[in-house]
Parts: sequence; structure tokens; C-alpha cells
Amino acid sequence: MTGMALLLCFGWTVLLCLSVQAYENLALHQPAWQSSTAGPYTADLAVDGYTGQCAVSFSGQTAEWRVDLGGEKNIHHVVIHHADWDPGYYLGFSVYISNTTDKEDGVLCFRDTHYAKATIPHPVNITCPYHGIYVIYYNNRTHPPYPDYYTSYTDIVLCEVEVYDCPSPGYYGEKCSLDCPQNCQDVYCDSVEGTCLACKPGFIGPRCDMECAVGLFGNNCSKNCSLTCENPGVCHTVTGHCNGSCLAGWEGDTCENECSIGLYGVNCLQNCSMACGIPGNCDRITGYCQGGCQRGWTGVRCEEGKRYINNSP
Repeated sequence: MTGMALLLCFGWTVLLCLSVQAYENLALHQPAWQSSTAGPYTADLAVDGYTGQCAVSFSGQTAEWRVDLGGEKNIHHVVIHHADWDPGYYLGFSVYISNTTDKEDGVLCFRDTHYAKATIPHPVNITCPYHGIYVIYYNNRTHPPYPDYYTSYTDIVLCEVEVYDCPSPGYYGEKCSLDCPQNCQDVYCDSVEGTCLACKPGFIGPRCDMECAVGLFGNNCSKNCSLTCENPGVCHTVTGHCNGSCLAGWEGDTCENECSIGLYGVNCLQNCSMACGIPGNCDRITGYCQGGCQRGWTGVRCEEGKRYINNSP
């Protein structure tokens, strides 16, 4: 099935047409891999568009197959056509979505925990509202005991794996014609409802249309603005940068750094006096000298020179 919408028309004298949403099979003819291959039944046979020939592996304790979608893609659902033979070989399978070839780097989309030989559907249709580069099919027989109807070993027995969604990211709805909300992370949204899978930093809500509340910023508005901002707890909702200056004694975009030795005041822009008892060493907030003043100077910042009479202090 292609990414075009199907047009179904009914009626006698009045023609009634219904537009039916159709997604593109993103896995079709894409590069595929499997952990082992039995005879000529290579991994690519599961994405050739024909269910009459299948990808098959040698029986083993684990079995893994994956398809490379050719880039990070939004996914609505996955359809799996197993070979028409003993289901005991593939019961208990899992499907992962990942941006690397390691399933552990991704998200578990589905794990069979309840199918039996008589109840597993043909094909299996899995709702999988995630995005990634690889769709990974995995099974194992490494943690017994298993149900009696499971085989002792597992195989890849895939006649076709179809991965459906809109052909281009950033769209949803009937005929994939509507734009995802602008504040969705990486423009990914649910292919049916248009709700965001994640929000850009600084936004929250199902459609990411609400800015972070005052005092919060970042992904999911989960970070607190710094209390060392000039207006404590008030910052940019995306970056966390303080709006205005920092409190005296602090510097940096988020006012996270104390003044370096020798500097003090708002944004650490003032130089400590070289007339301090320890030249250039002062309180980072007030500028008051540490350890008194050098001979001939006075004041809390040692900013005033003493007057001398007859060359005597």
C-alpha cells in the first residue's frame, strides 16, 4: 500500500465518496539484517513486498532481525506476517524501535506475553507510536521455564514486516495532510491525533502549545531557574538564561558561576582593589577587602589614600 489515500465511492444517482487514510510502508525494500540465515532465506525477503517468501534463521537460543528505515522516521504501526508453521518457534517475540542497531538503546514497542498457538493473529498488527531508524524483531529462549507450547529454540520466520506511517515527518491526519504542531520535538507527532510525542524545550502540553510556568525551563519544563538570577527564579523558558543580570557575586548565562578571584559585584564586572591587604583579593559580593588594606590606604574597599603630614603617617 502506498502513501496515497484511497477513494471509495458508493451510491446510485448520487455519488458518495469517502477518503480513507492510507500510510506508506516505510520498510519496503529497505536494507535488512538477521542474526543467522538458513539456506537462501535471507533477511531482505521480509521486506520485499511479497508474503510468499520468508526470512528464516537457524534455530538458536536467540534470534534477531532488523530493518533500516533509511533515517529517523515516525511510526504509526507495524504489521508482522509470520510463516505458516509451528508458532511455538516465534511466540514470545518482541519489537523495538531504536536509533542504533542495539535494541537496548531503543524503546520496547511490543512484547508477546499472552499469545498461544491458537490465539496469535495472522498477521500481528502492533500500534507503535514512536520514532527511530531501526525496527528490531527479537526473541529468545534463554530464561526458562516457558509455556509447554513454546519450542526449546527460537527462529526468525518472517514472511513480511511492514512499518507504516506518513511518508514524510511533520504531518498527520487524513491523507497525512495536516502539519504537526510547531513546538513538537523534531516535528514528530501522533499520526492520527496530531499530539506531540515530545515537546521542544520550553513547552509542555499534548500539543506543546503552553510555555513553561515562571521559574521552570527546558525539556518538559523540568528544570528550575537559578536563584542567583537578578530576579531569582526567573529565566528564559527554553535556555534557562537569566533575564537581566546576575545577583552580585555570580556570573554566566544562568548565573551558575561564582566570581573568579579578583572580581566582584553584579555579573562580576568590578575589580577588587590592588590596595587590599592581599592585592586583588576581596569579597566577591561586596568588594570588601580581605585582611585589611595596604599601607597608605583605607576604606572597606581600600579605595581611599591616607593623608600624610610631614611625611609621617
